Amino acid sequence: MMYGKQLRSLRERNGLTQEQLGQIIGVTKQTFNHFEKEYTIIPIKHLNLLCSYFHVSLDYIFGLTDTKQYQNVDQDIDLNIVKARLKEFRKENKLSQEKLATLLNVSKGTIGNYESNRAIIATPFLYTICKKYHISADYLLGKIDNPKYFE
Repeated sequence: MMYGKQLRSLRERNGLTQEQLGQIIGVTKQTFNHFEKEYTIIPIKHLNLLCSYFHVSLDYIFGLTDTKQYQNVDQDIDLNIVKARLKEFRKENKLSQEKLATLLNVSKGTIGNYESNRAIIATPFLYTICKKYHISADYLLGKIDNPKYFE
């Protein structure tokens, strides 16, 4: 993915250490280091906290857009909106749960879990969907209403 370079750049531009950012999101310096180097995938909840802290969009962190921040951003992720928007996205793109599961190399049950609020979508799966279909991660997570798709 692309978030490691962006996280490091934001951290350095703001004069912060990995330890300080780790404390902000509730992880150790070593864990944050692994997130920044992409040795370990950063969970969406931690990535969202960092986006809120730095006032940047998930789309910017993922390298999907140069737009750092959208207007009218909801800082929290609403699982009910995520559920609805994932279903909407699948239907718009004529994807069954099985087809989407195959695309993401996960079980159909995993997609079902995402669409029933039993689990928040995993970072690499969100990134893959957004990158392949040019859809905003911030939109899918209910943080914004526009833009929905990128050019």
